[in-house]
Amino acid sequence: MSAEPAYATFGLAPAMRAGGVLSNGAYQAHRDFLDFIIDGRPLLLRLADLDAVSPLATDLGPSIFTAHVRRLLLESEPPLADGRYVIYGCPECEGLECGAVTAIIERDGKDIVWRDFAWQTNEIPDLVLNGYPGIGPFRFRGDQYRTELEHLLAEGGPGPGRRVLLVGQRVAVLARLAAALRTIGVGAEISRDAAGAHADELRTYGAVAFGRAIDEEERTAVRRAFEAAGADAVFVEGLAPIIPLLVAQIEQALDRSPAERRRLTALSAEAGRITAEVAAPCRVQVLAYRLDRLYRTHTHEVFDGLLEPGSHVIDADRNALKGESHVVARTTGGVLVSPVRRG
Repeated sequence: MSAEPAYATFGLAPAMRAGGVLSNGAYQAHRDFLDFIIDGRPLLLRLADLDAVSPLATDLGPSIFTAHVRRLLLESEPPLADGRYVIYGCPECEGLECGAVTAIIERDGKDIVWRDFAWQTNEIPDLVLNGYPGIGPFRFRGDQYRTELEHLLAEGGPGPGRRVLLVGQRVAVLARLAAALRTIGVGAEISRDAAGAHADELRTYGAVAFGRAIDEEERTAVRRAFEAAGADAVFVEGLAPIIPLLVAQIEQALDRSPAERRRLTALSAEAGRITAEVAAPCRVQVLAYRLDRLYRTHTHEVFDGLLEPGSHVIDADRNALKGESHVVARTTGGVLVSPVRRG
């Protein structure tokens, strides 16, 4: 009597590739997408420090999004030779030249099998040199697999992209912040009359960022308006008028994924030391931002390297963390911000 094959569970969950203003002045695009959850764990976390997104990105047009879903359902031809499909690709473009994680997806009776995962940069991957021997094969029950993907078709495609409402008095700072957010793919609007906005409009925002000059009375009115509208926006208290720092704060607020599905899980800082916690091996970059007495911005790269799972103490130059300073830790898929504690 033959043994029943071992099945993996298949699911989908929202994920994010955090955008931002990088230390060299370049921009990194914000991407919301659906990750593949296999046996309760995001597949992307098993692929070391990979900066990539699945084909199920929510900023795609409905027709393109639907086409990707139907490919995964094996209702259309595979996009690559030998029955291979893109599982994760470059977050900045769709070119295979940047590299992509691909796999063969096939039917086996009523089951669906994902196998022969590889890093691919040209038409035919080299499984010996660029394969993922520890990943898969995964065998899914066909009915459970199809139910998860067909649910996306029933919903009519991806949801609206993330939008942020900026509430503050310093128009010049808000305008620069809005421009930076739009550059990385996050919609941003500036308003001082959010409490009077229509409920349908308020529900389109994923976050609200308050400038430091907004008093508590106005903040409370805005929060009440969002609560009355049934909106689930996250409220962000702007730490300092430093654009890369504010962008990182907003990116952190837009990340709704559970902590157990993130690589970077905690960040704290005090004079001379920074503590970061990671859940999976990843490259982490830590930057310190400081305002001096003349409100000039100073940026210091504190750390850039690979970290293993666990809690790590990173020594920092006290000059980088003196005065009013904050740290930003960034890794694949996420970003955390922390003020530097005093005393």
